[in-house]
Amino acid sequence: MNPHPRRFVLAGLAAGAAAAALAASGCASVPARSWESRLSGDAIVLLGEVHDNPAGHRRRLEVLERAFAAGWRPALAMEQFDRERQGDIDSARRERPGDAAHLIARATGPGEPGWDWALYRPLVELALRHDVPLIAANVSNADTRRIVREGYGAVFGAAERAAVGLDAALAADLQQGQERAIDAGHCNALPAALLPAMARAQFARDAVMAALLRARNGGVVLIAGNGHVRRDLGVPRWLGASGRDVVSVGFLEAGDAATPAQAFDAVVRSPAAERSDPCARFRAAPPR
Repeated sequence: MNPHPRRFVLAGLAAGAAAAALAASGCASVPARSWESRLSGDAIVLLGEVHDNPAGHRRRLEVLERAFAAGWRPALAMEQFDRERQGDIDSARRERPGDAAHLIARATGPGEPGWDWALYRPLVELALRHDVPLIAANVSNADTRRIVREGYGAVFGAAERAAVGLDAALAADLQQGQERAIDAGHCNALPAALLPAMARAQFARDAVMAALLRARNGGVVLIAGNGHVRRDLGVPRWLGASGRDVVSVGFLEAGDAATPAQAFDAVVRSPAAERSDPCARFRAAPPR
């Protein structure tokens, strides 16, 4: 597993001809008015992101601010907080209610890979301002590395594996699709033998996120990378039949032809962020 939290930003760089054709055809973004109205009641709403794209973050925040202004009060589950830090989040809220900086400092460790908290602090502030639950939703990088090396049993006991659905056989399309997405997200430079183990770690993250969403009464929003919110490969595949409205929205970059728009209920596109070529380091490495 790529230890950097901006994993899967690279997915847009490995466009195949089929994906490009899909994006150029009838996969246009759904108008906001046709899906934002579903952000109500006990809906499970999954809002994606390209982790380092500020424009996409702003547009997603605007969506949530409109939903809160309309009276919706969902819990907010965030990939950016590891599940072990839930107690720190809750303690920080008791200690200094409304202080987003204090909460972020308490719930992130100095040795953990960093997120750009300038992009996420407004979401924390939104949750605190409206006093809604804030849920640590991620499996830590330390645990995912153990899962890659040793399997699910290195992190989850038998009962937890069963509770989140990691004890069942996977559909072939999910296994193959996740391996392709991970390979594309790493510039098609990974050893093929590593892909099943890395997919296993991604399944663990998605399954845990899905279990947390299912457990909430009332509405809940997941803030996570676009790969996690895809209906074909991500958290929705692990939710099961909840009887609740599930809304998946990809916040993609303009020009991303590799991520199929039909993998989401709706797509919001923003200009691509400026960044150095993330595949350069792979081209400098010996061929696999």
